[in-house]
Amino acid sequence: MQNNRNYFIAIALSVLIVLGWQFLYMNPRIEAQRKAELAQKAQQTTQQTQTPAANGAAGGAQPGGAAPTGQAPATTSLADALAKNPRVVIDTAALTGSINLAGGRLDDLKLKGYRETVDDTSPLITLFSPSETKDGYFTELGYIGDANTGNVPGPSTLWTAPEGAKLTEKTPVTLTYTNDKGITFARTIAVDERYMFTITDKITNAGQAAAALSSYGRITRYNKPAVAPTYVLHEGFIGVIGDDGLIESKYTAVEKEAVTPATATGGWLGITDKYWAATIIPPQTTAYDARFSHFTDGQPRFQADYKQNAVTVAPGQTLELKNLVFAGAKEVPVIDGYEATYQIPRFDRLIDWGWFYFLTKPMFKLMDFFFRYFGNFGVAILMTTIVVKALFFPLASKQYASMANMKRVQPKMEELKAKFGDDRMALQQATMALYKEEKINPIAGCWPIALQIPIFFSLYKVIYITIEMRHAPFFGWIQDLSAPDPTSFINLFGLLPFAAPTFLHLGVWPLIMGVTMFLQMRMNPTPPDPTQAMIFNWMPLVFTFMLASFPAGLVIYWAWNNTLSVMQQAVIMRRHGVKIELFDNLKGLFKRKPAPTEK
Repeated sequence: MQNNRNYFIAIALSVLIVLGWQFLYMNPRIEAQRKAELAQKAQQTTQQTQTPAANGAAGGAQPGGAAPTGQAPATTSLADALAKNPRVVIDTAALTGSINLAGGRLDDLKLKGYRETVDDTSPLITLFSPSETKDGYFTELGYIGDANTGNVPGPSTLWTAPEGAKLTEKTPVTLTYTNDKGITFARTIAVDERYMFTITDKITNAGQAAAALSSYGRITRYNKPAVAPTYVLHEGFIGVIGDDGLIESKYTAVEKEAVTPATATGGWLGITDKYWAATIIPPQTTAYDARFSHFTDGQPRFQADYKQNAVTVAPGQTLELKNLVFAGAKEVPVIDGYEATYQIPRFDRLIDWGWFYFLTKPMFKLMDFFFRYFGNFGVAILMTTIVVKALFFPLASKQYASMANMKRVQPKMEELKAKFGDDRMALQQATMALYKEEKINPIAGCWPIALQIPIFFSLYKVIYITIEMRHAPFFGWIQDLSAPDPTSFINLFGLLPFAAPTFLHLGVWPLIMGVTMFLQMRMNPTPPDPTQAMIFNWMPLVFTFMLASFPAGLVIYWAWNNTLSVMQQAVIMRRHGVKIELFDNLKGLFKRKPAPTEK
C-alpha cells in the first residue's frame, strides 16, 4: 500500500490531465473550428443568390406529410425583411419585437434584460430573426390537411390582425384566416411577463365536408451559431420526448444523420444555446412524431419539428388546440416555475446541469439564496464555499489530523530514509511498519480530497452555464464572474498599452489562487521522495496558468477555499500538538543545500 502522498499525487495528476486536455488540445481545436465556421459562413453569404428553394417554399406539406422545411436563400437585410410583410408589435417587460403575419411566425425577438457585452450601451441580445436574413431563426406553427381542407395555415399564409394590435403581457392578439373551404382558423397569442407564449387555435368548420388536420410546429435556425463549442456544455437540439426521455443532439451529429424519436405523447423539443433557448411544448394529450434535422436545399438550416396525428373537424364543429412556445433566457427560477405551472416534464433540463445534477442544481440554489441576501454573486460564491467547508469539516478534520500525525512522525521518517538509503522496498516496508506502530492511516488524508473534486466540477458547471452568472460583477475589475480575469501580468495589469497574448494571459485572481495553493502545500510535510517533492513544488505554478482561462468566479472560489483550508489546517494541527512549520518550510525551500563532503 502506498502512502497518502501517492494518492494525493494521483488525484492531482488526474485534474492536471483534464485541465491540460482543455488548455493544450481543446482550446486550440475550438478556436480553429470557430474560424473555419466563420469563413464558411462568409463564403455561403457571398455565394447565395435569389433562386427560390425547390422544396417547400410555398409552404406545402413535404413527402410523407412532414412539417414544411424549405426556404429560399437569405440575402435581405434585417430592416428590409421586417418591412416585407405586415407585423404585430411585441412589447413586454422582457421582450421586444414583432409577429410576422406571413406564416404567423415569431421571427423577430430581442431580450430587453440582456445585452451582448457588459457595456450598458451594447445591443440587446437578438434571439429570433426573419427567414430572409442570413441569421434567420424563428418559430412557426401550422397545419397539414387533406383534399377536403383546402389551403391551411402554413409558411406563406397571410393572417389578418386587428388594426393597431399590439402584443403585451395584458393584451393578447387574435389572428384570423379563412380558407377556400369555409374553415376559419382563429389564433390567439398571449405572452406572460417573461418568455412563455401561449398559442391557442380555434378551428371552425363552416364547410360541407369533414376536414382532417395535422398540426405541426417547427423551430428553424440557419447555420450554426458562431461560438466555440465545449465538452462541458450542450448546445444544439434538445427535448424530452415520450419514453425516449431527454434527448440532446449536437449540430454536428444532426448534420450527419437526422434524429427521429418514436411516436410520443407529451414532452417538448427545441434548440438551446448556452444562455438562450427556443422550445415548443405541443398539446400533451395527442400523439406526435418529432424530428431533429439538417437541410441543405436552398439556405442550409437546422430544424426541430413535430407533426401531430390527424384530428377530424366535422361540419359545424369547432376544435381547439393549444401550444406553448418558450423563447428567451434560461433563468433558473423562471424555467423551474414553468415546469411546475404547466406540468412540463423535466423542463428544468433545458439548463445543462450535467451528470452531477444532484450537486449542481442544489449548489446553484444555495448560491442564489446568498445572492438574494447580499446582492452580489461573488459574495455568494464566498459564502457557499464556507458552507461547503462546514459540511466537509468532519472529513477535513480526519484529513488534517492524518497530515498532522504524518508531520509528527516526520523525524522518524527521516531516520528510516537515512538508514535504508536507496533500498526503496526496505524503506517502504519500514514505513508501513511505522504507520502501524503509530496507528496512522496513510490514506485517511486523500478521501476528503477525492470527495471534493465533484464539488469543484459542479461549481465550475454552475458558474459556466447559469445565466445568473453572466455579466455578474464582483468587486473592482471583475465585472463578469463567468469570464476569465481580464487583467494580465504581461502588461502590468493594464499599465502598459498593449494586450497580453492569450496563452500568457495571467490575471490577478489566478495569481492569488496560485499563492494560496502554494501556502497550503507548504503546510504539509515535505514528501521524502525527491520526485514527489518536485511535483508538489511545481503544482501551484502549473495550476495557476491552467486556471487563468477559467471563469473568474471559479478562480475566486478556489483561492478562498485554499485560504480557508490553510486556516482550518492550522487549527487542527495545533489541536494535535503539532508545530505549524509554514514559515520554516518556506525558509527551507530557498535555503541553499550544503555541498556534499568527500569521504
